[in-house]
Amino acid sequence: MAEVQGLMERLERAIVRLELLFAESHRTSGDFGDVNGVNGGVAPSVEAFDKLMNSMVAEFLKNSRILAGDVETHAEMVHSAFQAQRAFLLMASQYQQPQENDVTALLKPISEKIQEIQTFRERNRGSNMFNHLSAVSESIPALGWIAVSPKPGPYVKEMNDAATFYTNRVLKDYKNSDLRHVDWVKSYLNIWNELQAYIKQHHTTGLTWSKTGPVASTTSALSALSPAPGLTLPPPPPPPPGPPPLFDNEDRKEESSPSRSALFAQLNQGEAITNGLRHVTDDQMTHKNPSLRAQGGQTRSPAKSHTPGPTSPKAPTPQKHAPVFELEGKKWRVEYQENRNDLEIADTELKQVAYIFKCNKSTLQMKGKINSITIDNCKKFGLVFDNVVGIVEVINSKDIQIQVMGKVPTISINKTEGCHIYLSEDALDCEIVSATSSEMNILIPQDGDYVSIFEMTMKSCFWVIMINLREG
Repeated sequence: MAEVQGLMERLERAIVRLELLFAESHRTSGDFGDVNGVNGGVAPSVEAFDKLMNSMVAEFLKNSRILAGDVETHAEMVHSAFQAQRAFLLMASQYQQPQENDVTALLKPISEKIQEIQTFRERNRGSNMFNHLSAVSESIPALGWIAVSPKPGPYVKEMNDAATFYTNRVLKDYKNSDLRHVDWVKSYLNIWNELQAYIKQHHTTGLTWSKTGPVASTTSALSALSPAPGLTLPPPPPPPPGPPPLFDNEDRKEESSPSRSALFAQLNQGEAITNGLRHVTDDQMTHKNPSLRAQGGQTRSPAKSHTPGPTSPKAPTPQKHAPVFELEGKKWRVEYQENRNDLEIADTELKQVAYIFKCNKSTLQMKGKINSITIDNCKKFGLVFDNVVGIVEVINSKDIQIQVMGKVPTISINKTEGCHIYLSEDALDCEIVSATSSEMNILIPQDGDYVSIFEMTMKSCFWVIMINLREG
């Protein structure tokens, strides 16, 4: 069965290739004549991209199918993203560059593929192949090179470097036990190495558009994807579920609420922020006091109480999930915390990681040195930490403030609205990567205060920004 399936897939790819060649031979000779020096065929840049797909991408697909499971599913999404990019390159070789707004619309199919790949990783955090999924998810924005100028090649290298953080974990886990994973790592990294070489040869200073023919539009993009008459392909499989919806209007109205202002004011205190934190003692931690789990993991501060006002409901609204604040193996879990500005983790270790999930209107301080921190699906959340040796990730969140007291090599911000990062003097060599995010602000200390060195307010579904403070 595996051999038959492999033959069917090869046949399908051959049909797609024949359709594209057939359509191009009619379009280039009948409509535009000689396109970029090619009469009756595709441009050399598209042919070179086809070679990359038929070699490096195909090898990656083969190794992913050997591993099967989530890795194989993810790899098929990567293949689909490369096909979308191939269609874009084909269109660019035949049409002149349109206005910037039209370019954004034309990039949408690739953007959707990238989001699909990243969403799959987020929905499979419990997978035993999570490092494999993370390597792909963190580097797949490299396909955004077509929107980068004048140096798209170095941008792809930066995304490749983001993958190696996780591929090194894969190699560490499997290099002495299962060489199939080693082959998978090599084949995946080779894709981006070859893509850099391809860009250097054909698109050195940015994507090369045709100098002849009409101006590109969404109609021309669909034309590049249309199959030739007389040939039919089997129907594609149904697409996976799309990403969760963006914040609704009700959430947007809360952006200027007093609670948000209060949270930002707390973080702007600098080192004085720690004065208001209350240490969470051993008898208040759920992982050291199991009896608290039956109570939802909450501890009540004796110094504060809440008296319902005249308009308050008589009974509190029950929470869908019980708050979690515990150490599970090597992972600190801080989940579903609401209105908690006194959270503190004091006994961190280098081998530990922290996962902060769906916390709202809360602040957490982490002391010591920890391996990595992930903030996922949080709103109006503040994080203060000393040192991180790996990466701090912010994903699918809104109104996040991060203050670095010590050092951190990398901060990654993906699909987030509103993220303010306060760096210490020791953290100025931090690399910050932002994708599909808006309202980002980076501040550094100067003359006893914080000053902004970078602001991004616009919302974009595709642009990726790399900031390296080491290079100013």
